[in-house]
Formats: sequence, structure tokens, C-alpha cells
Amino acid sequence: MSTPSQDGKHPVSPLLAGPYGHPLHPLLVTVPIGAWVASLVFDIGSHVAGRGSVLADGSLWLIAVGVLGALAAAGVGFLDLFAIPTGTRAFRTGLVHMSLNLTVTVAYAIGFAWRRGGYGHSASVGAGQLALSAVSLAVLAVSGFLGGKLAYRYGVRVAAESVQREGLEPTSATPSIPLPTTRK
Repeated sequence: MSTPSQDGKHPVSPLLAGPYGHPLHPLLVTVPIGAWVASLVFDIGSHVAGRGSVLADGSLWLIAVGVLGALAAAGVGFLDLFAIPTGTRAFRTGLVHMSLNLTVTVAYAIGFAWRRGGYGHSASVGAGQLALSAVSLAVLAVSGFLGGKLAYRYGVRVAAESVQREGLEPTSATPSIPLPTTRK
């Protein structure tokens, strides 16, 4: 029988959420994060570069890639959330993390629709659209902090320390490398 602290470490569905110690959610979140950061860079570049419409168009499609990636990450993120015992700090943190991520995804979907309405008509991204992306990215950073808290502080979907220990113990085949010492 597992203890509450072990429940959040094991996937609800290893096939869908990744096996024990190898969750898919952290891998999948790199797609929306990367796409949305790049879209903000393109937004800013659309005001600086001579051919801003090309960068504005690129930003539009990066936002779309980010929304699709966020939906994929949310699917496995839900499975990870279901593995956490309810009534715990980790579960409450997971709910806030999920809520912020869904809010950001909806904001970017709205931003995509807003930009799509003026697709090909503007030389650069509008100030309101740029502000929506910047605020959404800031909220995403807060959510990412909470996701890090889930993994690194609460150990959600992270292998137990007894399993981790094997990777940190020296083996007979690998000589230990002495660390440099500091002199006082």
C-alpha cells in the first residue's frame, strides 16, 4: 500500500502520462513556452525591423503552435494532477498551476483570434496585442514557478529519493573524481 507522499510520484496512466520517474508533462511544456517566448520576440521585432509584417505573421503562427502545445501539455498535466492526493498543499498548488496555465492558454487563443482578424493588414503587432502577450507570458512565468515547486519541492512525479540515490552513489566501474578544495 502506498503512502500519500508516494501517491503523487506514480502516474495514473504510465502509457499516457509517462512512466514512473519520466513524466511527459515537463517535456511537453517546452513547446508552448518556447513558442510564446519567441512570439513575444517577434512582436517586439515587428516594431524594430523594416519588414515588421513578416515578424507579425510569424508571431501569429508561433502563438498557434503554443496553444496546440499547451493543450497537449494540459492533457498529461491533468493526469499528473489526478495522481496527487486531494487536500494536500501539492494538490492546491497543482490546481492554481492548472488554472493559471488554462487562463494563459485562453488569453493566447483570444490573442490569436484578435490577430487573425487583421491578418496581413498590419506592418507590426498592435500595442494591445503586444501587451496581452507580455502579460500572458508573465502569468506563465508565475505558473512555471508553481510547476517547479510541484516537482522540486513536493516531488510530484519525481522518483523517490531511494531510487534517486542509486544515480548519486559511486560505482566500482567509475572512479570518483576528487572535487577541488578551497584554501582559506
